[in-house]
Amino acid sequence: MLFQRPDDDTLYDALITRDAGYDGFAYVGVRTTGIFCRLTCTARKPRRENVQFFDTTVECLHAGFRPCLRCRPMMGSGEPEPLVATLVDALERAPERRWLEADIIAMGLDASTVRRAFKRRFGMSFLEMARLRRLGQAAERLASGDSVLETQVEAGFDSGSGFRAAVTRLLGDAPAKLRGKTMLWADWIETPIGPMIAIADQHALHILEFLERKALASEVAKLRAATGSAIAFGRAAPIDQIEAELGAYFAGDTAEFTTRLSPQGTAFERQVWNGLRRIPAGVAATYSGVAAEIGNPAAVRAVGRANGANPIAIVIPCHRVVGVGGDLTGYGGGLWRKRWLLEHERRMAGALASR
Repeated sequence: MLFQRPDDDTLYDALITRDAGYDGFAYVGVRTTGIFCRLTCTARKPRRENVQFFDTTVECLHAGFRPCLRCRPMMGSGEPEPLVATLVDALERAPERRWLEADIIAMGLDASTVRRAFKRRFGMSFLEMARLRRLGQAAERLASGDSVLETQVEAGFDSGSGFRAAVTRLLGDAPAKLRGKTMLWADWIETPIGPMIAIADQHALHILEFLERKALASEVAKLRAATGSAIAFGRAAPIDQIEAELGAYFAGDTAEFTTRLSPQGTAFERQVWNGLRRIPAGVAATYSGVAAEIGNPAAVRAVGRANGANPIAIVIPCHRVVGVGGDLTGYGGGLWRKRWLLEHERRMAGALASR
């Protein structure tokens, strides 16, 4: 179902020999230059200790690397659609620009057509790609000692200060408005695939999401409306517990989570979420399989909607649900994370079974 990436030594040998067999299946990021390339790039080859390999261009961008102007890895294999080439060129000329849909329209392009074309080629929209390029620019400035600018924060840069500022805006309440309200506590948890926000009361975890998830703002608003609570930065016992359990999960020690959960959802959504938790790590289920497992085989589409509405990532493992043909389908945290999680769990399940 998934392309199994060779080990890094094999990929480095392919980089040195410019092996075209890996073109499009792996990319190399060069730490000393901040650039990522195809393995067939004709540029001078970096030292082994200065490279990092990735499965997709999206992962390269998320890691802060910028595309090579010589081998043009963002263009993929084959000739891209003209509008794709036009916009990628425009982005490379002005990677720090804050692109809006109005800018696309001003270029005489249809925004919905552009969105579909970029989704087909890259698995993300042009505006999402532009945001990631701004992240890379922000990372470079920080590395050189500059401060985090407001525009970088708005772009979603995941440094501690940028994350806190972005989430403060997301949670909404000014300190003066917190008096007299029941409190929920929010804090971030660093993971190998990006920071997550956790929101909990003293008894249970309500939200665990990657900051980039588009539905996060609506999930927070739904939680505040349902509980009548205010949200402020701080720690509650469930956040400490889930942080420790995530640490063990990412270390490959266990896929079991015992933190008490209290996600906001309908009775049917909670039924689906409970079904998701019964999918073993290392196994991928289908939407129809989950529908059958919860005793409602006709509710495949409703299961899909409930899967997408899940507010507690990883612990309620919506990433373990794939299409009938094995395709990854959607994931609020990004398809690259879904692929990473499935592969991590496949390896972990194998290692645990052999102990």
